[in-house]
Amino acid sequence: MSASFRLPNGAPVAIRSIRTLIAGRTPITAGKTVSVLAAARVMKQHNVGAMLVLDGPRLIGIFTERDALFRVLAAGLDPGATRLADVMTRAPQTIHPDEPFVRALRMMHEGKFRHLPVVEYDRPLGMVSVRDALDEDLHELRIDLTQRESTE
Repeated sequence: MSASFRLPNGAPVAIRSIRTLIAGRTPITAGKTVSVLAAARVMKQHNVGAMLVLDGPRLIGIFTERDALFRVLAAGLDPGATRLADVMTRAPQTIHPDEPFVRALRMMHEGKFRHLPVVEYDRPLGMVSVRDALDEDLHELRIDLTQRESTE
């Protein structure tokens, strides 16, 4: 689902849905009992900064590189003995796959985080991050934020 709008200069800008953005991507997931060390190795293998943490099929958290740094390394915990459930970000905000990507960018900007799980019917489908942003999305976000600030 993609729509478009025109910039003040008349140039068209596509509004991409998150579903379109994550199509063909396999979600990077781990169970809650997986060690931080094992999770970090999977994250490195897939070149991602975060992974979904599941309890069975249900999303219960997100584990990010910041969690590893601040909650594990800086706290002096053993990454091989520390389980994701003990250091993950619990009950993260999520977004539906049919939302526009600019909404995800707005949520990440306002919440000051960089990864957002995509969930439909209580089933995690994947994750979007600020790295997914392209110039057109960032431009649209700037327009949206400027309009919001001018109305507040």
